[in-house]
Amino acid sequence: MTQTTFRREVRDAVTPRATLLVVGVVALQLLFIASYVGALHHPRPRDVPFGVVAPEAVARQTVTRLERLPGSPLDPRAVADEETAREQIAHRDLDGALVVNPAGPTDTLLVASGGGTALARTLESLTTAAEKAERRTVRTVDVVPASPGDFNGLSSFYLVVGWCVGGYLCASILAISTGARPANPRRAAIRLAAMALVSVVGGLGGALIVGPVLDALPGSVAALWGLGALITFAVGAATLALQGLFGIVGIGLAILLVVIAGNPSAGGAFPLPMLPPFWAAIGPALPPGAGTWAARSTAYFQGNGATGALLVLAAWAAVGVAVTLAAARLRERREEEPLPARAP
Repeated sequence: MTQTTFRREVRDAVTPRATLLVVGVVALQLLFIASYVGALHHPRPRDVPFGVVAPEAVARQTVTRLERLPGSPLDPRAVADEETAREQIAHRDLDGALVVNPAGPTDTLLVASGGGTALARTLESLTTAAEKAERRTVRTVDVVPASPGDFNGLSSFYLVVGWCVGGYLCASILAISTGARPANPRRAAIRLAAMALVSVVGGLGGALIVGPVLDALPGSVAALWGLGALITFAVGAATLALQGLFGIVGIGLAILLVVIAGNPSAGGAFPLPMLPPFWAAIGPALPPGAGTWAARSTAYFQGNGATGALLVLAAWAAVGVAVTLAAARLRERREEEPLPARAP
């Protein structure tokens, strides 16, 4: 092989387009490392919603003392009584509460490991240290315990990750099977219908695996099925929309949104109050974060507090459908436009 032939083959193999795609892959790789390590390497609580049940004067003193903890780990507020505190925890308005016993040295800490065992353990550690400084002790009561089959409370997160992966992989396959851009509105509608069917099947499969098969999560199988279908379709529709707008680059953008930005900010390994502010802020607006919150609400909190997350997922699905169809229609119109006549 001559040197000229070798150079020609290299030039043909490494086209400018291929070079740009490889650069994009390297960028995604580095962003993946930066996002996961940046979000999860140093978890610590910040402004965790926390109740204090005590006589009025004692409650004020306790709230002030907890507000002054280094790093502002808690956002304490007085709560009328223990029953109200339990109710607010069950409705996901509080992550924990301290019930002060005015007649003795032992207080009660209420937590909900179903909302994240890492946060429950952190609250126990913080409260124990704060109580020890006051020469008091604390006993912990898990108001909404995680399932024995849900080690570290991660099953909801892994379930949602699986649904998200199915969504963007299926959408990518549907799109690149006959070109990266939808050829026309009819084909785009067919792909969306296929995505809906896959979502229903995948949602049911995931709900059955974590429920009756593995006994990892409690809660209604039907409710988890519906949630899984919504998550899968929302991610799939968003991926089809990005592919319709940007071609094959849209696949990379979907990975950027769902995997690189969405997974570390989802509150899976560490609930949102333990993430850095940026990740805690974007997590609820992305499908993995909204899905994880809704899955935990469905499994452990009887659906309480899930409305906002479900609206986020529905918005992703609706916008994804609208943009997919609009991009296909726009491309069809461009193809129908006659080419400008050349000057004689």
